[in-house]
Amino acid sequence: MATNTAFAQFRYAAVAGYNNSNLYFKQDLITVNSVSGFDLGVMGELMFPGLGFGLDIGAVYSMKGANLHLGEKQIWSSEGYGNERSFLHYLDIPLNLKFKWTRMNGLEDYVAPFVYGGPTFSFLLSHSKLPALYYAGCYLGLQVGLGVEIFKVWQIKGGYNWGMTYAVKTVKLDDFSAREKMWSISVLRYF
Repeated sequence: MATNTAFAQFRYAAVAGYNNSNLYFKQDLITVNSVSGFDLGVMGELMFPGLGFGLDIGAVYSMKGANLHLGEKQIWSSEGYGNERSFLHYLDIPLNLKFKWTRMNGLEDYVAPFVYGGPTFSFLLSHSKLPALYYAGCYLGLQVGLGVEIFKVWQIKGGYNWGMTYAVKTVKLDDFSAREKMWSISVLRYF
C-alpha cells in the first residue's frame, strides 16, 4: 500500500501591465471615454501539483479613470467644467482561482495555458482634483481572464474586470453613480 502526499507550491512574481478603463454611469447623461493606464506590483501563486488548480493573490498599484464630458450639461458647464479627465489611483488586491493545464506530456515545461477568475478589492489611494465627483474609498470588482505560462518563469495574461460597486458619484445629482470596467494585459516574471 502506497500513499502520495501533495504539497502546494508557492511562488511570487513582479507584474507590470497596461489597462484601458472607463466609468459606466447608471444613466446616459454625458459622454464618457476610456483612458489608458498601467499596473505595477507583486503577485503570489499557490498551485496544487497534479490538480492544475491554484490561487493567485497580489498587491498591485493601478492607475484607472475616464474622460468625462461634463460641459455637455448646463448643470456642470455653468460652473466652468468642460471635458475633464478623472484619474483614479488604486491599490488592487486580486484573489483569483486559477486552473493551469499541467498534464500535457512535458509540453507544460515550455508553455502552459491557464484561466483565472475572482474578486478584486480596490482601495483608493489618490485621485485627480475634480470637485464635481465624490470618490468611493474602495470598491469591489469581479475579473476573469486567460493567459499562458512560458518556460515556468514568464506569464502573459489578459482579462476583464467589472466593477460590482460604484467607484464615483456626482456631487450635484442624486443616484448618478458610475462603476469601473477595465481591460488589461500583464506580464509576470516569477522568481
